[in-house]
Amino acid sequence: MRGMICFAFVLSLLSASVGDTAMNPKVVERDAFTVIGISVRTNNAKEMTADGVIGKQWGRLFQEGLLEKIPNKADQSIVAVYTDYASDHNGDYTFLLGARVKSDSDVPAGMAVKKIPAGKFAVFTSEKGPAQRVVPDTWRKINSLPKNAVGGDRVYQADYEIYDERAADPANMVVDVYVGIR
Repeated sequence: MRGMICFAFVLSLLSASVGDTAMNPKVVERDAFTVIGISVRTNNAKEMTADGVIGKQWGRLFQEGLLEKIPNKADQSIVAVYTDYASDHNGDYTFLLGARVKSDSDVPAGMAVKKIPAGKFAVFTSEKGPAQRVVPDTWRKINSLPKNAVGGDRVYQADYEIYDERAADPANMVVDVYVGIR
């Protein structure tokens, strides 16, 4: 799964400016939650080069068994968070990869904690299919939409992907992408 997701993310960045804008997200209110995981500062331009770090984060997550080291997990899903945006999807942001937790009282060494604020989110559900197609297609479509076309203005505060049981098979997966809006 990790290689497919890494490849899928890079493809999403490469194709983010092209696309079909016919998407109808579901708009939801979500409570605040906390994620513990590994964190890195990056931007989409860097991710389109050999210096990209997000793929390496996915590799570390699995190779080092980091999910198993996160205490107090709320569920078995993997959460990929895009936060602390410098501007919009073209600027720097923090990428945090880990798990939603019930408590952040015990953060493992080398990991970071991030509180995702409560708010309104446009939820985009990918098509079912191989990770290398459905994840980049979903982000390509989201990033090609005008800022206010996702059910409200994008706030670029915290966006996230949920990799739940529907993502267990990277050849036939579904992913939900939550985009923060006003």
